[in-house]
Amino acid sequence: MQRKWFQYWFNSPYYHILYQQRNDAEAEFFIDKLTSFLNPEADAKMLDIACGKGRHSIYLNKKGFDVTGIDLSEQSIKYAKQFENSKLHFLVHDMRRLFYINYFDVALNLFTSFGYFDTEKEHVNALKTFRKCLTTEGILVLDYFNTEKIIRNLNSCETKSLDGITFQITKSVVDGKIIKKIDFEDQQRVYHFEERVQAFSFEDFERMLGKAGMVIQKTFGNYDLADFDKTNSDRLILICKKA
Repeated sequence: MQRKWFQYWFNSPYYHILYQQRNDAEAEFFIDKLTSFLNPEADAKMLDIACGKGRHSIYLNKKGFDVTGIDLSEQSIKYAKQFENSKLHFLVHDMRRLFYINYFDVALNLFTSFGYFDTEKEHVNALKTFRKCLTTEGILVLDYFNTEKIIRNLNSCETKSLDGITFQITKSVVDGKIIKKIDFEDQQRVYHFEERVQAFSFEDFERMLGKAGMVIQKTFGNYDLADFDKTNSDRLILICKKA
């Protein structure tokens, strides 16, 4: 089966160079706000879906929770494993494939780690696996960009110079996907990567979650957990439960 763009890009060292500004302080601020709102039990079991190098997982574990982080990127999981302990585990795993059943109190899918697949059916199937891994009263937190604002303010071309590499980035909207093309040279080699993320709206998530047997209970628009505003919010953060 042909490998998808995310299987190449997220496993590349250049992905982490380009997005190195994603800092722990922002992640910890959001997790503090989120755990304060959700108020999970002290020994709650949490699943961090598409955990990357584990910044959210590691901080949740420091707060005392039993955390499992999963990601498709072997390189990210290899890095995260150095932080493992008896209540923190990392595994290479595809979010579309069933994991534990009726096990986790909270499942988190953060920082637009969704919308990568070609069909709505694939996305609904992924949401169904999220649902199945949760306990009866379990909560899913889904954090996506606010598509409407992203498209309205789309910067079609930009250049970023990081660690001696000049990234040429172009963005466009094609067939309901926000496509980011990333071109650069390093050590006399030319590289080209893409990100292709579905331009899902709140209504799209409402429909897909409904098909997956889940309901949205609360919606936030930023990491400070302000109310969601379709025009102005930076994020679309959904708090969901089993229907």
